[in-house]
Amino acid sequence: MEGNKPSLALVYRAVQALYHDPDPAGKERASVWLGELQRSMYAWEISDQLLQLQQDVESCYFAAQTMKMKIQTSFYELPAETYTALRDSLLSHIQRLRDLSPVIVTQLALAIADLALQMTSWKGCVQTLIEKYSSDVSSMPFLIEILTVLPEEVHSRSLRIGTNRRTEITEDLNLYSNSVVTLLVSCVEKTGNNEKMLMKVFRCLSSWFNLGVLDHNFMASNQLLVILFQVLQRDETATNLHEAASDCVCSALYAIENVDSHVPLALQLFQGVLTLETAYHMSVAREDLDKVLNYCRIFTELCETFLEAMVRSPGQGMGNLRSLELLLICTGHPQYEVVEISFNFWYRLGEHLYKTSDVMLHGIFRPYIQRLLHGLAHHCQLDPDHEGIPEDTDDFGEFRMRVSDLVKDIVFLVGSVECFSQLYATLKEGNPPWEVTEAVLFIMAAIARSVSPENNPTLLEVLEQVVLLPQTIHIAVRYTSIDLVGEMGEVIDHNPRFLDPVLNYLMKGLREKALSSVSAKAIHNMCSTCSDLMIQHFQALLDIAHALDSFFLSSEAAVGLLKGTALVLARLPLEKIAECMSDLCSLQVMVLKKLLAQQTSNGKSADPTVWLDRLAVIFRNTNPTVENGQTHPCQKVIQDIWPVLSETLNKYQADNRIVERCCRCLRFAVRCVGKGSASLLQPLVTQVGLRLAAAAAGHTDGRRVPAVSPLLFPLPGQHPGRRVRHGGWLSPRTAGHVTGSWGVWGHKPMTCWTCNR
Repeated sequence: MEGNKPSLALVYRAVQALYHDPDPAGKERASVWLGELQRSMYAWEISDQLLQLQQDVESCYFAAQTMKMKIQTSFYELPAETYTALRDSLLSHIQRLRDLSPVIVTQLALAIADLALQMTSWKGCVQTLIEKYSSDVSSMPFLIEILTVLPEEVHSRSLRIGTNRRTEITEDLNLYSNSVVTLLVSCVEKTGNNEKMLMKVFRCLSSWFNLGVLDHNFMASNQLLVILFQVLQRDETATNLHEAASDCVCSALYAIENVDSHVPLALQLFQGVLTLETAYHMSVAREDLDKVLNYCRIFTELCETFLEAMVRSPGQGMGNLRSLELLLICTGHPQYEVVEISFNFWYRLGEHLYKTSDVMLHGIFRPYIQRLLHGLAHHCQLDPDHEGIPEDTDDFGEFRMRVSDLVKDIVFLVGSVECFSQLYATLKEGNPPWEVTEAVLFIMAAIARSVSPENNPTLLEVLEQVVLLPQTIHIAVRYTSIDLVGEMGEVIDHNPRFLDPVLNYLMKGLREKALSSVSAKAIHNMCSTCSDLMIQHFQALLDIAHALDSFFLSSEAAVGLLKGTALVLARLPLEKIAECMSDLCSLQVMVLKKLLAQQTSNGKSADPTVWLDRLAVIFRNTNPTVENGQTHPCQKVIQDIWPVLSETLNKYQADNRIVERCCRCLRFAVRCVGKGSASLLQPLVTQVGLRLAAAAAGHTDGRRVPAVSPLLFPLPGQHPGRRVRHGGWLSPRTAGHVTGSWGVWGHKPMTCWTCNR
């Protein structure tokens, strides 16, 4: 802000306009002007004066927020001799405005905390504040607010302080931590069961636990811990207070993760959490989901903290498995959001047990995993009145996907064969409702690949029954059964007699709109795992590929089908591959030619990337074995397609997205034929050189064009979008996309030309 310092009246009018002007443009002008004021040197004095005037909540909030922001980001503007005056002024403001608004108190508390962290001359700030305000009950709320945000700000990225200063502050807070806890106990004794004060106390205690500076031996015998669990045990505890107490317990459990170093406090917390089982059941009975979620968070954090002790000495001492019982009780809750809280713990438990490879230890935890799997199958059930196929994109669909991932990670503890057989047995017993059948099939699909296909009659029986499912059964059951069949490719590879009935079953699904994409995915899986067996059905795959757009497939499913077809194509005799590959590519090439001649209408068929992606997946997955100097069977096909790709590059040279897909397609074409691509290199390099020259000039025919050569020919050690890792590659999902002259790698992970990774 340039010019003279604005008057308080002008600033006040701007604040009023910001909050009350009915004209959005007026609000915007006020916001911009006040933002400039906050960045100016005048902000220090004006904020102090506004707080002194105390005209209304809005102006005081703006002033408090400005003061906090200035201390966080512009503290260097103040000379050192003004620090003490600023501190005294802020303390005076927070004491005077303590009853005006909690948000103003919070902003001023943050300002004081940030000042204390940067004002090296303010030694023992915690002790100073306690001595000054602890005797006055009316000052307790803002005192505790300051003591709450102070440890939280120690690691704030907004503050421009170094590691040494942060360490110094942490050591200082550690020195006075017992005084803070004693103050909190005194505050509870003076205010009784005041809900708001208890919330402040628990949040403050949680903040100090999170910083890791509390004396755990002192806390183990402290009355505050008893009060904490008493609040959690009471049925009448308000929701906000219950959440604050739950957060505090979770922070305490997290702080003692190395339980061997904090045995007294660990035992107190363990026993305290065990007393909450009855309170959990009461919350379930009252249908109080907020409290149920809080209890499940506490039980999960307990298990996370004592995980290593459980694995090291299950059922003994701090390895007591009652914590697992509490977690499994939560699994029985009807809301799936409850059990989902515990997923990370079960992942970690599975990881620890997998590393031990101790059969006896696995046997101890097997019953708990079996109960978990049973509960997960129940939670995966769709509503009885659900219509259509299961959705993957809504909240429940995402939950089911996470269940599938979890089951795959922990099923080894139960045994894939045994688990698969038990699940199938539940379907054979009686006549379960369709939603139960679908959920069981969903869990079976998650573990099917981990079940050994050799000498397993259950797998064969499941295949026999699934392909005989009537079309009248609920479509969700058919959808999930198709997904299950797709996961059983290895079973079919070991039992070829099932291939024909399975393919017939999948072809029926391919013709139905709701089932077409999942059927295509299953056929792709068959091609991947049974490529030799699928040779006899290659003509059928070719017919499907030609009729691809007559089915109701997603783009991913269509590309997957072409990938499967290419995998089988690579297993054909060499003399047949050229003709069949030409046939497979012909539709894609034909559409690209029409696009180049501008003979197609708008829509998916008018987007060249659709057809370029399909060609790329064919080139990428057609990898026949060529020996003894034989000519690569795909060489002539790719030479014939090159003019179309070259013309596509020319026509769409101004469109980065299309050019990059075309480059990706060429990359896999060159990789497909290897040395056989020599005849392509001259025209390819010539065209790239023209593109580079045009890019350097900044135009081609009046249009800017992307520099495409790095996408085609990365220099040794230079790989756009990747970081080299001992000759390997990080995928774009890990390394991120690189823009600018390097362009963007395409929408799918790609591998190194040289190491083929």
